[in-house]
Amino acid sequence: MAVFAPEPTAIASISLGAGETGFPLHERGDASWEEFPKEVPRGRTPGRTLCHKATTGRVSNGGGRHDTQQPLVLFHKKPNLTLRVNPRSFIYTEDTVSLSCELQEASGMAFYYYRNSQLVNTVATKILSITLDKAGSTVYQCRARRAIYNKYKNYDYDYTRLSDPVKITATERAKPTVRINPQSSIYSGDTITLSCELKETTAWEFSWYNNSQLVNTVPINTFSARVNNAGETVYQCRAGRTTNSYNNYHYYYTQLSDPVKITAKEGPHPVLSVSPQNWLTEGDSVTLSCEVTDSSTDWTFSWYTVVPYRDGVTQIKNTDYVMYVELLSNNSRGFGGSYTLSPSALHHTGVYVCRGERGEPVSHILYSNPQPLWISGKSHPVSLIITPSRTQHFTRDSLSLSCEDQSNSTGWKVRRYTDSEGVLDCSQWGSVTGSTCNISFLSTSYTGVYWCESESGENSNPVNITVHDGDVILESFVHPVTKGHPLTLHCLYRNTNPSNLRADFYKDGSVVQNQTTGEMIIHKVSKSDEGFYHCKHPERGESPRSWISVRPSVSISASRPSGETVGVAVGLSLSFLFIILLILMILLWFYKIKKGLITDNN
Repeated sequence: MAVFAPEPTAIASISLGAGETGFPLHERGDASWEEFPKEVPRGRTPGRTLCHKATTGRVSNGGGRHDTQQPLVLFHKKPNLTLRVNPRSFIYTEDTVSLSCELQEASGMAFYYYRNSQLVNTVATKILSITLDKAGSTVYQCRARRAIYNKYKNYDYDYTRLSDPVKITATERAKPTVRINPQSSIYSGDTITLSCELKETTAWEFSWYNNSQLVNTVPINTFSARVNNAGETVYQCRAGRTTNSYNNYHYYYTQLSDPVKITAKEGPHPVLSVSPQNWLTEGDSVTLSCEVTDSSTDWTFSWYTVVPYRDGVTQIKNTDYVMYVELLSNNSRGFGGSYTLSPSALHHTGVYVCRGERGEPVSHILYSNPQPLWISGKSHPVSLIITPSRTQHFTRDSLSLSCEDQSNSTGWKVRRYTDSEGVLDCSQWGSVTGSTCNISFLSTSYTGVYWCESESGENSNPVNITVHDGDVILESFVHPVTKGHPLTLHCLYRNTNPSNLRADFYKDGSVVQNQTTGEMIIHKVSKSDEGFYHCKHPERGESPRSWISVRPSVSISASRPSGETVGVAVGLSLSFLFIILLILMILLWFYKIKKGLITDNN
């Protein structure tokens, strides 16, 4: 009789009767033992589907009777399963938890997992990962199953008992809320403030996401972000901190906040313009206007002038370069966006910038484009001397600029303004010797406005110098022409003069003269002759434009040398004094005569 038993010692006794249709199976009443049918059908190997491991042996029934004609199967004690959970504590909604069905011999097993007594999954490995989507308690169990190949070439299945229940309690994970300031009228280039709000605010680290990408983690719940582009951007946040329970440390994260969408418009830009023009004669009126390119009207403006770098000045970033600006002393008169100089003076020459502000507190600060203003004086303390003496020059030529002082001012420097570099001293683009600036090799980058400026802020007349890479330039006066004086313009050519000297002369884009000599003369200039001039040769091309400024004629008394003026003043004063003395002498003479007459009568 073949007996299959897991242990050498009999743990159950079975009696079989030859030819019986069934036979009773006796079992120990311990609940940990395998439950099986009370009768095993003839023709089947009894209990094979319930065995995990067996060895042959012999057993006897309770009465001592032996039967070796039938195979006996001895059922062993059912294996114990343990369901383990990781992590065991600090479990929150949206966490992923690992369930592990622990069994001493797990090879060939399939594992069944139950949630609240309902089968939820079957896996080939003993570990199952689950994500907890709801808060509350849930009971989990597991069991294992092994397939056994029987003599009929079919599979029987051997199941273990269910594991002891394990309760998993998930706590609702906190969810922060994102707040944005400002909530509306956001423009590209603006800086916004985001706050990640939670009921508990201590010991958190806050992570910020821009379009689902982590951009920053900070120890406070506020975060400043610059809006770089127009369009939509989605922000979210979550918080994390270390928690401790019974010396078990765990880093806890909140849920991600609901997404908050920011829609930024193309940023407004203050545009600074000048009227009537930026080249003026001293005494003219000029208005600088600052307008913001959006429909709102709640902007206030302040006014600055561009200065060389020094401590205390404001640095701003222009499109191409960094500028240093200083607030104008009479800035308050331009709050409404309009700044008028009437009459203009020589010291008003410079480069201006306006700043627009909006919001309370201020949420938008924008700087305008730089706007130069060039004013030629009727009289000035210093002159900019240019050698060669013209405003247009060919590339690869040399140039010398010097300041000729007519006052007691000191520290004169040659300065230049270009659209690409702003205001720079000669030391940054030329060679300085005293108050003279030399350029040995001109290029088009030297095109700009040049002037002399003293340490006390006095200016010379500005001169617009153009460096041209073509073959034709216009030769004109460097400084403003006095009303009533003659003006001569020449067309100059690189290298040699052409055989045909014919040139057309233009003022403000319109032809004013056709000359065969390449020269144009205005015998008596007037204010109406002021404008932009250039010349054009039919073969060599045309020159750049140059501004011709006309200043009023000076009266004879005003043009006298200072010594002569003083002499005249002294002479007039002496004459006046002589007349007064003469009058006093006459009065005294009459007084004496009158007194003498009175004495004679007495």
